[in-house]
Amino acid sequence: MKNNRENKDKLSLIGSISLGTGVMIGAGIFVLMGQIAELVGDLFPIAFIAGAVVVGFSSYSYVKFSNAFPSSGGVVKFLNKSYGPGTTTGFYSLLMYVSMVVSESLVAGTFGAYTLRLFPDSYANYASVLGVGLIVIAYIVNILGNKVIGATATFTAVVKVFGIALLAIAGLIVSGFADITGSYIPQNTEALPQGFGFVAALALAILAYKGFTTITNQGADIKNPHKNLGRSIIISILICTLIYVALALAVAGGLSIPEVIAAKDYALAAAARPVFGEWGSWFTIGIAIIATVSGVIASIFSSSRLLAMLSNMKQVPSLKRMGNFKNPALIFTVSLAILLTVLFDLTRIASIGAIFYLIMDIAIHWGLVRHLKKEVDFKPIIPLVAIILDVAVLTAFLYIKYLNDPLVLIVAAIGIILIIAAERLFMISHTDDEGNMHMGMDKETIKEKM
Repeated sequence: MKNNRENKDKLSLIGSISLGTGVMIGAGIFVLMGQIAELVGDLFPIAFIAGAVVVGFSSYSYVKFSNAFPSSGGVVKFLNKSYGPGTTTGFYSLLMYVSMVVSESLVAGTFGAYTLRLFPDSYANYASVLGVGLIVIAYIVNILGNKVIGATATFTAVVKVFGIALLAIAGLIVSGFADITGSYIPQNTEALPQGFGFVAALALAILAYKGFTTITNQGADIKNPHKNLGRSIIISILICTLIYVALALAVAGGLSIPEVIAAKDYALAAAARPVFGEWGSWFTIGIAIIATVSGVIASIFSSSRLLAMLSNMKQVPSLKRMGNFKNPALIFTVSLAILLTVLFDLTRIASIGAIFYLIMDIAIHWGLVRHLKKEVDFKPIIPLVAIILDVAVLTAFLYIKYLNDPLVLIVAAIGIILIIAAERLFMISHTDDEGNMHMGMDKETIKEKM
């Protein structure tokens, strides 16, 4: 009887897909189209298809990991299985954590950019202030408890997914399919070999899909996890691809490429105005505000939980040292998100997030191929192709940033060096003379946590 009751309380496949798409179809899509168009011109709708192909290869490893080791630990569990507890797992887990916090800053900045469309242009410099305000509100919601977070997430997920889908379909009906010729060459890539900018743009397109990794955290909460986790990931990516491409085509039909680039921080609102009029623009802004608010609340919840888990596993220093603060992982996460929102614009935030995520993604695939051949049933060629695609995209993206915005590379490099150094020093601090690391939690406790 108890097992039947527990099974009824678990997520169905449809429920998992709903949550997954709710996270994936988030605020990032509102700002990424303009940034991608800045690199590939009128090919930006095609970039979302190509990004889905790259993510499709990447998702294979996550599907296989989820089928073999379903848990609430998600990516951290996969890294721990591949590399064991220690510096390597801690480093890549922190890259995942930081990329999640960067995503929160991107979403908060997007909230500011879209909300300011309701005010005169004289307020244009207040986007980061509004972003910080949203992060503070998200912190308050998170400390109110899981029930408030759950109710907020469910309602806003339905509104934003259906709202964005409606916007995409209506835009296509009214404006028709845009002509995609590839003849427009953006200023950022005109000096580069043909196709180079397109490959680099995939780093940003991938960001629009990276929310699928959160589905891996549902392992303890979904029915038949060994099958349904993988199915949920695949179906969620397919749904998002359809909506993203339709939305991109609608934007391309409503605006010229120079207009998309000029309005890159609020491209969807700008595209809605000529097609639907003032009401269409307000509708888009409203959906963007709902998406950003829900996105920041959910992301802060997830990333603070990830940091707390790493602290419990002694992969990072104990957060209890922060004093008598309630939920120190939440406070640290919110503080870091505020700092990033204040210091960087949306383009740089997205770029840093893409770099960190791709490095972590490569580690996931390599861990599967190199260390888990005997434990997981998979075809090595697929994760190897995923590694090649990730490396190609990351290399092209790094080169373009080296040419156009080297500060992004400097900040990313400093972040990586600091994480590696801090992790290594911390691991040494609890390693005995025989080389054994005392992680502070026995295997059963970790298993329960994950």
